Amino acid sequence: MILADVFDKRLIKLNLEGTDKATVFEELVGAISTVKPELNSEKMLLALHEREAKMDTSVAPGIAIPHGYFHDLKGIIGALGFSPNGIDYGAPDEEPVHLVVMLLLGEGEHERHLKVLSQVLTLIQSGALSQIRNFPSPQTVYDILCSTGSF
Repeated sequence: MILADVFDKRLIKLNLEGTDKATVFEELVGAISTVKPELNSEKMLLALHEREAKMDTSVAPGIAIPHGYFHDLKGIIGALGFSPNGIDYGAPDEEPVHLVVMLLLGEGEHERHLKVLSQVLTLIQSGALSQIRNFPSPQTVYDILCSTGSF
């Protein structure tokens, strides 16, 4: 599995409209529902909010990786969003989040989930996604995700 299998360029939003965590979750889940109409939006949102209630998913200044287990899904699906203005995410540092990497995971995907997280964090730490505000298109972001190699 590679990140290209998890992310779809139609699920990369470079200008999120939401200004808080809840509306951004709805926006990205709405995008997932457009690509995967067989998945129930309400259940996806519930999975994300349940996980978020256990522990905040902001992982670095300006970056959050919300994720949740969604039993109606086979595999893993990801959506990536960028907000030029920032999102009131409730992060521990109280700073706005600009990059949101959302993951929904099917049952039994624990090991691959950790591998996907590792690859995403590697991209973040390397700075590959740090200039996302300058990227001209979702295709550019998708190409960066695809360049991470396979597991």
